[in-house]
Amino acid sequence: MWLGIDTSGAVSVAVGRPSADGGIEILARRSDERARHHDEVLLALIDSVLADAGTQRGDLTRIVAGRGPGPFTGLRVGLVSARTLAAVLDVPLSGLCSLDALAHQALAETRDRGAEAAGSLLIALDARRREVYWARYAVQAGALVRTAGPAVAPPADVAEAADSASIVAGSGAQLYAEQLHPASALTHVDAGHLLAEAASQLAAGADLSSTEPLYLREPDAAKPTARKSALGR
Repeated sequence: MWLGIDTSGAVSVAVGRPSADGGIEILARRSDERARHHDEVLLALIDSVLADAGTQRGDLTRIVAGRGPGPFTGLRVGLVSARTLAAVLDVPLSGLCSLDALAHQALAETRDRGAEAAGSLLIALDARRREVYWARYAVQAGALVRTAGPAVAPPADVAEAADSASIVAGSGAQLYAEQLHPASALTHVDAGHLLAEAASQLAAGADLSSTEPLYLREPDAAKPTARKSALGR
């Protein structure tokens, strides 16, 4: 059994069972979209999704964590939890760019609708400060290939790339819809698609051993570089 955890925006958790063809069957998934509650809800969601799948922590054989990009605190909660569980259970830990997972989800949604095959996708998540975290993808032989990003930029700087993409999705695309023109209502990562895209990349020989967070910029809170005088001088 594999456990997927993503906290790049909403908190999303899923459990899946690997299949013989290198894919994965998602058995259960849960999410919580409340902002700034990651540390309060994550462990409870993990226990709930394991119960939904009729399994327990001792049955897990791999953990996949979303690396972001995303807010500093949210990513840290997800990645620390994933690393701790993997260490305690002595199972492999894989890290995947969260934008890759949302691209997988947007592509799957298009296929489920029977819509025309997508040639390219642009995923944009809200990065606050009037910016978006974004990446662009091409679809080659049915698989996703990231061709630009992940990066952080004002939506105006991403508009040209969005205009030429077949599918635009993500919370950032929704927030700046006039500039990015989203063709999908998807906003946050579903951990089931995190597992599915990780399984696809691992089957193709990708190295997903890094679980370093993709912050892309410095956290809002930073240590002062020089002492300030109490007298203001």
